[in-house]
Amino acid sequence: MGSVRKDFGKYISLSILGMLGSSGTILADTFFVSNRLGANGLAALNIAISIFGLINGLGMMLGAGGATRYTILRAQGQEEKANQAFTLSFFTAVVTGIAFLAAGLFIPHKIAGALGADASILPLCTVYLKTVLCFAPFFILNHLFMTFIRNDGNPKLSMGIMVAGSLANIILDYTFMYPLNMGIFGAALATGLSPVIGLATASLHLLTKRNHFHIVPVRMTPSRIAKTAEPGLSAFVNEFSSSIVLVVFNLLIIKTTGNIGVAAYGIVANLALVVLAVFTGISQGIQPLFSQAYGKGNQEEIAYLYRKGRLLASAIGIGVLCAAYTAAPALVSWFNSEQNPVLQTLAEQGLKIYFTGFLFVGFNYLTTALLSATERAGTAFALSFLRGCIGITVVACLLAALWGMTGIWVAFPVVELGTMAAGMLCLKPRNSTAIRKNSQQLL
Repeated sequence: MGSVRKDFGKYISLSILGMLGSSGTILADTFFVSNRLGANGLAALNIAISIFGLINGLGMMLGAGGATRYTILRAQGQEEKANQAFTLSFFTAVVTGIAFLAAGLFIPHKIAGALGADASILPLCTVYLKTVLCFAPFFILNHLFMTFIRNDGNPKLSMGIMVAGSLANIILDYTFMYPLNMGIFGAALATGLSPVIGLATASLHLLTKRNHFHIVPVRMTPSRIAKTAEPGLSAFVNEFSSSIVLVVFNLLIIKTTGNIGVAAYGIVANLALVVLAVFTGISQGIQPLFSQAYGKGNQEEIAYLYRKGRLLASAIGIGVLCAAYTAAPALVSWFNSEQNPVLQTLAEQGLKIYFTGFLFVGFNYLTTALLSATERAGTAFALSFLRGCIGITVVACLLAALWGMTGIWVAFPVVELGTMAAGMLCLKPRNSTAIRKNSQQLL
């Protein structure tokens, strides 16, 4: 148990730092765009960035799913099948990325319109979407390698991948938008280049020959790909749900308060993405430890890890909510370059209400990570889907009709609280006689 305590701190702290680095790319875009292009630029960006939830979610699904299979199989001594899990994940990521690239080249304007961009911000949204979609293969592969490298025993480099990309993004954002005056295209280009730099960092794991995963011959069938990606379904839904929330909220807010409301939500949502990155870091950092313990059949370690993770998530949730109440005016003013009083008021109110949901988010992320790592991917997916797609859509529409903008802000904490209650039911003790399934069933 001593080694588990040590690994818990190392894996989670490095994973959190890495995910914070990832969220920094979008936050940097938000800061520079809001200060350079004002409320319209911020509204356009907030609509366009919803595509990241889908791209990053697929990258996390293929990474977390494949890496979970890889870790369990290696713990059981099945090296060849572990490498098959990597191979299936890698080639699926490449094909998926190319599909997004094609969409960016041929239909970015249609995607922008479908996401809710009106005539006044459609050109800005189209430019941003076209640029970042062309880099989709790099975003997906970046997530894939980050997860496999962490599960391959190198969490420091996994963190370094995200931090290197984010630091480069901040520098390039400033360079492209101020000295070079490239507008929103510059912001998108800086963001697109960040995973390229991340992958260059990831290559260190391969060049130093520390990697245990390799490409091996394997039949690429839909059923095998689905089985490999299955443990990552909850990670996909957790990430993709941020896009669902963005799109649903943007469409509701446009009807309620127009583009100024979308800009206010953009501030709240992008600050929320930073906090969500922390909880994602906890769940992704603990995932390989769950998988290792499960592969060895050690229920005591699983219980210990879950208990420690829950305490950490609770402490962070309380701290974040306190920060939202005490620092809301300062946080909002960073992104309100025009000093618009309506924008300031809307965003401050939203920050305080919306961030109440972070009291429950950590529990939900940990629960789905535990279920996925212990081969209950179906339950994890159902819980994540309830929370991130069905629940938030229904509740937001209902509360918006009842209370307008206030109802929209309240929807997030209400859904997270309901999901936590459902998660408690899912974690009730069950009779399990198959904690270590035959390795042939894993692929």
